[in-house]
Amino acid sequence: MGKRTRRDGGPRDTTPPPAPPSLRVPVWDAHTHLDLQEGDIGSALAAAAAVGISTLVQVGIDVPSSKWAAEAALDNPRVHATVALHPNEAPRLVHGDPDGWSGQRREPGGMAALDAAIAEIDELAALPQVRGIGETGLDYFRTGPEGTEAQQESFRRHIAIAKRHGKALVIHDREAHDDVLRILVEEGAPETVVFHCFSGDAEMAKTCAERGYVMSFAGNVTYPSAQPLRDAVAVAPLDLLLVETDAPFLTPAPHRGRPNAPYLVPVTVRAMAEVKGVDEDTLCVALAANAERVFGTG
Repeated sequence: MGKRTRRDGGPRDTTPPPAPPSLRVPVWDAHTHLDLQEGDIGSALAAAAAVGISTLVQVGIDVPSSKWAAEAALDNPRVHATVALHPNEAPRLVHGDPDGWSGQRREPGGMAALDAAIAEIDELAALPQVRGIGETGLDYFRTGPEGTEAQQESFRRHIAIAKRHGKALVIHDREAHDDVLRILVEEGAPETVVFHCFSGDAEMAKTCAERGYVMSFAGNVTYPSAQPLRDAVAVAPLDLLLVETDAPFLTPAPHRGRPNAPYLVPVTVRAMAEVKGVDEDTLCVALAANAERVFGTG
């Protein structure tokens, strides 16, 4: 299986960070992009297993990466797939983009292009190794007002796919909290909703907890400027927490700026345990059970 090209050209420092001490209780990396990381899947799985990361959730962001995820999960029992159009992918399909995810120009295709891509995602969603629909949602940071309609339409269609196939909905929410929460209410949320790389504050975490939404935290929870994220971890119930890398992005401190990978999950787990005031093993037991509940069947 070939690698996909990173849109941002990759990190400047390509030296992998050292492996952290292993967790005693294995957990999952609930959101990663192996297709954008260096090395092969087998090496990533081995490095993760060596530090107590048992299972990886490989996430799709467009049709090619979703197909890649489904194939990777079919070939590797310790990999589960999710499939979707990233919220920034929807306006690219409709309006075009000078470089796209792959660095190649995408011509405008209108709503017909979005319809066709969503139909392919719907077909992939039926596969047993596909355990979630995501990452979908809204991103008002990278896409301006001209892309809002396409993003919201795509999000609504993905919610329907998740409900139709009975699979978890994995949400990318960037600077769009109110609209994401509103659309979930309007469409009727699937049974399982995961906010990937949770980006809200303690008040939003309380809202998510009231609605039974799962909150997944990444390496940015370790950044000095990320106190609102730590406040969210502090109030989030143990049974609604996941941990992820979003690798190769969001490498945890003190390795920020270097390549991220699933084997760095323990760094984030230990930061979360400190914030919650629980011991590492207690948190790991909860994280593992939550991941199994969210993604372990399908």
